[in-house]
Amino acid sequence: MSETNDSSENMQSEREKALAGLPYLAYSKELINDRLKTREILYEYNNSKPVSVGTVEYREGRERMIRQLFGSAGENVEVEPPFYCDYGYNIHVGNDFYCNFNCTILDCNKVEIGDRVLFGPNVSLYPATHHIEPEERAKGPELAFPIKVTKNVPSYVVVAGNPAKIIKHIERKTDKI
Repeated sequence: MSETNDSSENMQSEREKALAGLPYLAYSKELINDRLKTREILYEYNNSKPVSVGTVEYREGRERMIRQLFGSAGENVEVEPPFYCDYGYNIHVGNDFYCNFNCTILDCNKVEIGDRVLFGPNVSLYPATHHIEPEERAKGPELAFPIKVTKNVPSYVVVAGNPAKIIKHIERKTDKI
């Protein structure tokens, strides 16, 4: 009897392994095809004509592409191009989400972003990682762990880092401009 690498009903796909936080092979045929489909949408999105949010042009263009790309998206979602991700279907954003220019989300596992979240420019979320031991890294499997951006933070603070921490308190000005 010869051994084969064919999938059986009892075996998890590489996508399922990644979502379970298990070592997975990012270069499986399934994941390569998924990334290629995502790149095609991102190419169109990142090269789309600038339009005003809330217009028919926006809904039929950028908003449609974000809803096609993300696993789920709430109301009033705006993502400034360029935007980069691996799959898109693992990204879930809530209502009133704004993402500034040049965001990267390597969504090899679930990325959940709550309501009223604002990302500044160059924000990067990396659920994907590699083994740190050279012997394990050489074998090829990667790891991915979920990220949740849902915890409330106080007003007038700047939050950054991994894990996220308050790095600056902003003085509240009482004078209206």
